[in-house]
Amino acid sequence: MNITRIALASFAALVAYFAVGGIFFVFPAFKTEFEKYPAVFRSGDASKAVMLPGMLGILLAIGAAAVIFAQIYPAGAGIGAGVKFGALLAVFVLGSFVLHNYMLLNIGRRLSTLQAIGFTAEWIAVGVVISLVYRG
Repeated sequence: MNITRIALASFAALVAYFAVGGIFFVFPAFKTEFEKYPAVFRSGDASKAVMLPGMLGILLAIGAAAVIFAQIYPAGAGIGAGVKFGALLAVFVLGSFVLHNYMLLNIGRRLSTLQAIGFTAEWIAVGVVISLVYRG
């Protein structure tokens, strides 16, 4: 396992995560759905005040994913493995975050569906970037 490459893959995947998220979560459909639940979700300005802990949390999760990837593919792997790995991460996030929050939070099915779409795209991108950057 190459720690430097894990760190590089984690940082690159963090950039990809926010790039893909930026594309999805600025769509009017997403923004409108989040705005329906002001008691649940922070406003854009309020979110900016706590952005750093959120970014560190995502980096922590991506770092853990990069370590798992490196343990599965010590010599690295191609884009196909990255797509599969990212899809598996997305399934984990769907179960542990999206559906779990649909149960716990007073949010609608449409918002949960949109989150599922956005997070799936983000985590597949994370898997692909980790596979492209990490080379044992």
